[in-house]
Formats: sequence, structure tokens, C-alpha cells
Amino acid sequence: MPGLNISDENWADFEPVAAHCDAEHLLVTLANGMVVSTPLWWCPRLLAASTEHRLTVELSPSGVHRPLIDEDLEVKAMLQGPRPPGAVRPPAQAAE
Repeated sequence: MPGLNISDENWADFEPVAAHCDAEHLLVTLANGMVVSTPLWWCPRLLAASTEHRLTVELSPSGVHRPLIDEDLEVKAMLQGPRPPGAVRPPAQAAE
């Protein structure tokens, strides 16, 4: 993200303190109060997961782990977006 500087000195500010899914996004609250929103379609296993599997979450200093579907998402990756850019496409585009 432009203007966002994550370093070893301030990494604790970017640790996740809460995570949940709404109908379309994974929302992760960071220690600094920032909320990172990631579309579920970026994470096909999370998109296909049941509500129970989406609710079962473990936080780590660097990200979010969903043990029931073995899905790990790092905060740094959520801030950067898919790599390489365009690696995932919205469902409507993928259906074309």
C-alpha cells in the first residue's frame, strides 16, 4: 500500500487482534486499529468454506489461520493484494 511502512520496529502495530468474515470479505483488525478487508474470492478455500469453518480462526503475530480448512493468510499479503497481480479474478470475470 502506498505510504504504508511496515518494518521490524513497528511490526507489532500490524499484528491481527481480531478476524471475521462477512458475506463477501475477510476483515482483520490490526493492533493499530486499521481494518484490512480482503475479498473472499482471493482465497478460494475460504470462499467455499462453511460458516463454521470461517468462524474457527487462530491469530498469529503475522496473520490468520483457519485450521479446519488449513488456510493461512498473512497480513502483509492482505495489504499487498494477490501476487502476481491479476493472479485471481472476481467470480464474474472468471466465468467469462
